[in-house]
Amino acid sequence: MPRIRTFIAVEISPSVSGRAGELIDKLRVAAAEVNWVHTQHMHLTLKFLGDVPDTETPDICRVVQRVAADFEPFELTFRGVGAFPDTRRPRTLWIGAEDGADEIKALQSALDEALKTELGFAQEPRAFQPHLTIGRVKRELPGGAGDLAHLLEKHALFDADLTVVDEVVTFASFLSHKGPTHDAMSRAELGVARRGE
Repeated sequence: MPRIRTFIAVEISPSVSGRAGELIDKLRVAAAEVNWVHTQHMHLTLKFLGDVPDTETPDICRVVQRVAADFEPFELTFRGVGAFPDTRRPRTLWIGAEDGADEIKALQSALDEALKTELGFAQEPRAFQPHLTIGRVKRELPGGAGDLAHLLEKHALFDADLTVVDEVVTFASFLSHKGPTHDAMSRAELGVARRGE
């Protein structure tokens, strides 16, 4: 049975991806090997489902559309720079979410619960921290100890503008030697249920 690498995400505005690209240029000078995320591939992941049977994707899209319909569109501001697990041991580099963070957390929680209840997908073990991944550190180079951490702290208050969250997208992800590509399988508009009342 064919399987599709599937995840659910919110797309970001061109202004946010443009600002993220500017930040990446500021961080490239660090003495570190980093796989930087191409700005056209940037998105805020709400849930990664992994490889699922292609026969299940219509049900996933249906659940996402039903959940999204109950939420009103909102603005999400991207501000602040950090790293997982932390800036002193950076592995995943990200831009944080500020205004609108409560709304995106509520949306993610509702999706997580519905996908578990209706389709049996495991819920996320860790608390959801909304963020935009901009790079993954392969290794820091000799002589550059703390260099990347210093740059992250220098740009800790970086303002990456805002995105209007008005839909949730269910993506199919395909990996190749050229990098990942993401195809939208379904777009779930926010606020549909309330407009129909």
